Amino acid sequence: MNKTLILQKIKDLNVCVLIPTYNNERTLKRVIDGVLQFTNSVIIVNDGSTDSTAQILKNYSQLEQIHVPENKGKGNALRVGFKKATALGYEYAITIDSDGQHFPEDIPVFIEALEQVEHKNLLLIGARNMEQEGVPGKSSFGNKFSNFWFWVETGIKLTDTQSGFRLYPLKALDKLKFYTNKFEFEIEAIVKAAWNDVVVKNVPIQVLYDESERVSHFRPFKDFTRISILNTCLIVILLFYIIPRNLFRKLKKKGVKRFFVEDFLGSQDSPTKKALSIALGVFIGLSPFWGFHTVIVLFLALVLRLNKAIAFAFSNVSLPPFIPFVLYASSKMGQFILGIDYNYTLDMFKNGFEITDHLKTYIIGSFSLAIVSALVFGFIGFLFFSIFEKKNAALQNG
Repeated sequence: MNKTLILQKIKDLNVCVLIPTYNNERTLKRVIDGVLQFTNSVIIVNDGSTDSTAQILKNYSQLEQIHVPENKGKGNALRVGFKKATALGYEYAITIDSDGQHFPEDIPVFIEALEQVEHKNLLLIGARNMEQEGVPGKSSFGNKFSNFWFWVETGIKLTDTQSGFRLYPLKALDKLKFYTNKFEFEIEAIVKAAWNDVVVKNVPIQVLYDESERVSHFRPFKDFTRISILNTCLIVILLFYIIPRNLFRKLKKKGVKRFFVEDFLGSQDSPTKKALSIALGVFIGLSPFWGFHTVIVLFLALVLRLNKAIAFAFSNVSLPPFIPFVLYASSKMGQFILGIDYNYTLDMFKNGFEITDHLKTYIIGSFSLAIVSALVFGFIGFLFFSIFEKKNAALQNG
């Protein structure tokens, strides 16, 4: 695709290029000149640079520039840039780092990918080859770490979630609330975008790590800690808000009957997967992790790719009305295993029996009961779903 055609497509798709920069005097000019080969719709955010960045930018007075008085972080620079781009009427912003690791020649890759999809609510992340020679080990590890947590939080598998070479849908971002201002913003942005029905995908790009001129402002300990705290917060939001919200939306959209068949019975899941979901739910529900059953079962169902609706439903064997029965059964199981007898009765547990008096007996019995019950209910569930699937298939073929 020639440059003239790319220039026109960038204009037609209403795309700008956003360059956040902080003390990258050695590479900034090369990056800007490279971008100008494809478009003049450029916004530069000078994030409080203390080197010669301001002097370099004087040579580009024709471009939109924002000068932040003092360094506030890449996330803040991007958010300021997005706000300006939206105000100028752009619909998309391609972000490119100013440290020279990205090739402006890859801008057409994003434009072609955007043009090819009918669903324009799209966020593209440039996927670098992290296995190539010269890539710092800490960058490769950090990317794998980030990829894993993005998968846990969204269910989407990507090969690169840390690249700063991206295409953002500005209208979609404008509807979201963000709270971070440093490097972790780029993670918050893609996770929250995915949670709100934005398609997040990778596109292949080139990368150059030239340690003789590249300046990295990533602080391993501080920024890694910030990212870890953010991921913890995102997991909590996922478990207590996003998953319940999505289940409620499906229930409202499909109705009770269709939701029960498609999501609870999981018509697209295998009998084995559904049986394992039942087993997980029963095991967690009967385990002694009181107060954390919902968090644990949803997290494990998410990580293990099981049916969340089924696992959650069967974890509720420990709802308040059933608690005395669960405690009694667990304690009796513990007595049996340990070969002792405390003469427990069900009425004792209904009347506020202090289980802590015989904690060892209860914990051993609780885990034992959870394992046995999970196996039994999982096996019964497998038989039920196998029969249900066969009958369903017979009806469809008939």
